Amino acid sequence: MINNTLSSYSASTPSIDTELDLADTGQNGIRQLESTLSFSPSLPLSTSARQTWLVFAAAVFLVTVPVFIEAPIVRALPSLSLALTGFWVWLSFALMSRPATYVWGDLLLGFSWSWLAGAIYWGWLRWEPLWHLPVEFIGLPFACWCLAKNWGKVGNWFYLGSLLGTVLTDVYFYIVDLMPYWRQIMRVDADLVPQILQNALMQVQAPWGQTWAILFAAVLLTVGISALSRNQRHWYAFGGAVLSTILVDSLFLLAAIAA
Repeated sequence: MINNTLSSYSASTPSIDTELDLADTGQNGIRQLESTLSFSPSLPLSTSARQTWLVFAAAVFLVTVPVFIEAPIVRALPSLSLALTGFWVWLSFALMSRPATYVWGDLLLGFSWSWLAGAIYWGWLRWEPLWHLPVEFIGLPFACWCLAKNWGKVGNWFYLGSLLGTVLTDVYFYIVDLMPYWRQIMRVDADLVPQILQNALMQVQAPWGQTWAILFAAVLLTVGISALSRNQRHWYAFGGAVLSTILVDSLFLLAAIAA
């Protein structure tokens, strides 16, 4: 009987060891899982931060597109430039139909409004600067409606940032009395443009012109940097559009100096 008891005890011992091993394995697995979970949030955050800066870079690029790419197309083929707006809208919705490219479609849709305004104004109304701002506001009702619905925040905030930069630039032109030079450049032969730019540059370099240039640049810098401090993609699109206004205006200034 004692032998049977001992034999039964020895037979049951491996099962106890097995249970202990399984328990240790389970605890180790839990520790590994906890370790994995503790580090996993950094991966999407890193990807999100990278995409946020890509949105900023894309916003800067898209503000310069109407100046260096659309302008030559509008001069030669204004109808084609206007028709391209439909292509941008179609492409934006195509990109938004897929989660992986949604943000780029969103941004492109906001850019479509800037492209449309540029096509209309520079194609048919460029001789009169008073029409510039009214045409640039063409997408404002749509942008406000979308933001009220909490839809398309990246693209619509990009459009608002671009619009703000345009408004401040035009207001500067009014204050410093550069509008007459604008009209002249749009009506004269290309050979006379350098002299007109030199005359306009004298207005900019005057104390009055320099003071207002510094003031508006400070406003754009403050607004743009404040937007970037919010660390959200739609604010980076807005900030990129605002800050790139300084870049574009600086390029125009350099062109006037070099003329």
